Amino acid sequence: MAKKRARSQPVRVTMIGCGIMAGYHLQVMLPQFKDTLVPVVCEPSDEQYQATAKIFTEAGRDVPPNEPNLDRLLDRYADQLDVAFIITPHIFHHDQTKACLEAGLDVLLEKPMVMTVEEARSLIDIRDRTGRLLVVAFNGGLSPEIRTAAEMIRSGQVGKLQSISTTVWQDWRELTANTWRQVPEMSGGGFLFDTGAHMMNTVTALAGEEFKQVAAWLDKRGASVDIIGAVMGRLTSGALVTMHGSGETVPSCDSEVLVFCSEAIIRTGVWGRHLEMMGRGAKTFEPVKVSPSSGAWQQFLAVRRGDLTNPCPPEVGLRMARLWDAIRASSAQGGKSVLLKDY
Repeated sequence: MAKKRARSQPVRVTMIGCGIMAGYHLQVMLPQFKDTLVPVVCEPSDEQYQATAKIFTEAGRDVPPNEPNLDRLLDRYADQLDVAFIITPHIFHHDQTKACLEAGLDVLLEKPMVMTVEEARSLIDIRDRTGRLLVVAFNGGLSPEIRTAAEMIRSGQVGKLQSISTTVWQDWRELTANTWRQVPEMSGGGFLFDTGAHMMNTVTALAGEEFKQVAAWLDKRGASVDIIGAVMGRLTSGALVTMHGSGETVPSCDSEVLVFCSEAIIRTGVWGRHLEMMGRGAKTFEPVKVSPSSGAWQQFLAVRRGDLTNPCPPEVGLRMARLWDAIRASSAQGGKSVLLKDY
């Protein structure tokens, strides 16, 4: 099993999957985190590997070798690694995370964590058995904005939580056409399970409690997976939630989250990024100051150093898997209300 690295030493990470999202993360990681080293990557597509190599070159970094087979990579390189950052199609998340944890690596895993409740419970068990760190890369849950807003709600600073209203939108259908994201056997769902996963996680992170009941409608609009979705729900405290996702809109990607409490309204986004509040007697929203963040990798490193309690452990993946099962069950019954205890 790999040893924990000292705080002053570099962190050696392998990227498992080098697609578009991995490129996005690397463009942040490589210039800003000089103590983050990438000894090897794992990417089956030579085209994607070449695109990744270009990112390393442009950042002035040595291009790491590619070992397309994860088992061989772990056999050869596990003792040269500390962390695996897994950014692959959803269907592979469970088995790849299991392999990396059992090889002694900590794992940062792209959302959604897994495809099923059974897979979520399995990863919790493996995390506990291996003693390794597993963080799910939910940008909202990892953001200072969402954590600060959650603390405001939990502390009673803004009064009693009454309801949450959220919307997320993206020209997702066009962007993901002819990719694995619209193949249900590989993705586990469409827009609401992909980009919309951030919305579902952020809502529950803000609320700090489980859903009790949901009614949902998913519209495939002729596709193989859901493109548009609407969810109404009730939390265990009785607070109400609405979630709306549109994956077929003009070119854009944005969100809005409004949290209505008895003494204030909080406004933010499903990825964090900004945080505003309008208290009783105020006429406009005012910014709430939070600590700066450069994204998921910085927050993961803070968790790994022990500077931050893990805000996205695998338990959040189990929470979302249960919620997604209930949403699909309700939609399959024409929007009939279902209880989460059954899922």
